[in-house]
Amino acid sequence: MESLWEQTWEQPSFPALDGDRNTDVLIVGGGMAGILCAYQLHGAGVPYVLVEAETICNGITKNTTAKITSQHGLIYDKLVSKFGIQRAKQYLAANEAALETYRQLCRNMDCDFEEKAAYTYSLDDAGKVDRELNALDKLGFSAECTDQTPLPFHVAGAIRFPHQAQFHPLKFVSGITKNLHIYEHTRVQELIGTTAVTDHGRIRAKKIIVTTHFPFLNKHGSYFLKLYQHRSYVIALEGAPNVDGMYVDQAQTGMSFRNYKNLLLAGGGDHRTGKKGGGWRELRDFARRHYPQAKEVYHWATQDCMSLDGVPYIGPYSASTKDLYVATGFNKWGMTTSMVSAMILSDLVQGKKTPYEEVFSPSRSILHPQLAVNGFEAVTSLLTPTTKRCPHLGCALKWNPAEHTWDCPCHGSRFTQDGKLIDNPATDDLNN
Repeated sequence: MESLWEQTWEQPSFPALDGDRNTDVLIVGGGMAGILCAYQLHGAGVPYVLVEAETICNGITKNTTAKITSQHGLIYDKLVSKFGIQRAKQYLAANEAALETYRQLCRNMDCDFEEKAAYTYSLDDAGKVDRELNALDKLGFSAECTDQTPLPFHVAGAIRFPHQAQFHPLKFVSGITKNLHIYEHTRVQELIGTTAVTDHGRIRAKKIIVTTHFPFLNKHGSYFLKLYQHRSYVIALEGAPNVDGMYVDQAQTGMSFRNYKNLLLAGGGDHRTGKKGGGWRELRDFARRHYPQAKEVYHWATQDCMSLDGVPYIGPYSASTKDLYVATGFNKWGMTTSMVSAMILSDLVQGKKTPYEEVFSPSRSILHPQLAVNGFEAVTSLLTPTTKRCPHLGCALKWNPAEHTWDCPCHGSRFTQDGKLIDNPATDDLNN
């Protein structure tokens, strides 16, 4: 089950660490966020090392739908209500700056970068779209409303962001990783202060950035309470229409659409990891009804860390940890947020101020309704009698019949049928 991106990519390779190293900044995790942090530090002349336990982009990045946009569902009305206009402006400005940075980097790169409009639609509530437009007007951003789209169903309303973008994420990675200080097959086994113990030597750093999708240190930051993971599915259809844009339902379990060359990528079937959901079956049923002449040529699935309030955690790992930083909780918008993370963290590790720090602070309040949901799932799972337990914090694993994996409903770790680790935050295989 390789994604479209994996099957159309000449993957670069990097050596494993071959002894001890000293550096200013250690980046742990070789997905898009870690790589962009490395790229920013490289350009700034800051000594750094990036280590990846397996190979770069082997986790979540390879399975993205690769939309680059500051439109993250109907988020701005919620941000204005929860945090006020100033923080909502920070969020918008950060993502617009990330989009522009991608635009500049991709200008002379073969990565299939295309400017496209982005749409968030509602199937049954035009009022939500109107409220989002009003919030954007307060923020000084020009967007449009419409109830006409090329999608094969009626929408009550949609909001349109012009001049957003899409690309081939792995071709982009090939373009920017040349000359970066990356070590693959180098797993961090332990952090002792700012010294990382790996299976190939020790790395002594002044500062550490953790970009491992789900943070692996449990004793700081309470990420096991602040995050849960959400699974979603994609099929690529040949012979389906060109929708000429990027579309996403405002509902978390709705569908998304974008084209790549002659293919239509349809996403959906979402569910909390370890729970039941529509999966590929839901997408294939949709394709049979609406695109009966189309042929499925690729299918894959992905997983996203979801924060309590819809805003990522980017900044100091916790209020009590010095010289340790994190980027996580990207809420299904990993490509744009990876660039936001690199912009913020590359400034922070250099002792610079960033205009976006406040809204993304990992130390902000955790008092949100999702916290109770996460706590309930954890308690229920811990009390469930079963022999299959996640080595992360001991939650009961659930069998995923669609993907033939063991999945954790608490924090989203996943394992093969034979017990080999697929997705973190667990760091070890199952003890069968």
